[in-house]
Amino acid sequence: MGDANIVEGLAWYFVFLFSVTLHEAGHAWAALVGGDPTAYEGGQVSIDPIPHIQREPFGMVILPILSVLLAGWPFGFASAPYDPVWARAYPKRAAWMSLAGPGANLLLVFVAALVIRLGMVVGIFDAPTSIGFAHIVDSTSPGMMQTVALFLGMFFTLNLLLFVLNMIPVPPLDGSGAVPLFLSEDAARRYQEALMGSPLAWIGIIIAWNVFDEIFSPIFVAAIRLLYPGIYG
Repeated sequence: MGDANIVEGLAWYFVFLFSVTLHEAGHAWAALVGGDPTAYEGGQVSIDPIPHIQREPFGMVILPILSVLLAGWPFGFASAPYDPVWARAYPKRAAWMSLAGPGANLLLVFVAALVIRLGMVVGIFDAPTSIGFAHIVDSTSPGMMQTVALFLGMFFTLNLLLFVLNMIPVPPLDGSGAVPLFLSEDAARRYQEALMGSPLAWIGIIIAWNVFDEIFSPIFVAAIRLLYPGIYG
């Protein structure tokens, strides 16, 4: 792996670390608002990555850095604690907690898109001639703004990926936790009990892995068309 690829991989890791931290902070904040202070007491209602790293050092540091060095791309995981008794008592609140993590990632997509569009208005950014996974926007001048454009593209793409992936409604992904919003209270509790301690988690990961490209690709294309209306048809 060349020096340039290592630098880009570490940039991906920085974006991953911030994005996953905000994702878990979103879960923790929604749980606190819903009446469960478990994650708050553990320090997870924070955009400081340290409490999240302390909870999942392998998923937040070791695995993503190894994957960056081996593949140039961070892969990892994190979690925010919650009280299962609270979740069973308030299944709808627990469902909103599940949605808050992907919602935080979607917010970062919108922020990145807004900065890109404002940069185009003032003339420091432009639409690229070709779109790549990280190559979402070009700088109109060399130097620091090229680095800023690179990071904006990474934030846009990675957070869109995290949003779409986590909204797939299979356990252990957050989309499965949002299902109780569409059920009665009793049905929601039975659904939660069926998932808790279920061996379906690995099956869900396998399903998500196999269908993700087919789900993400058209959403990515649609997002680029919304970002640059009339440019990419």
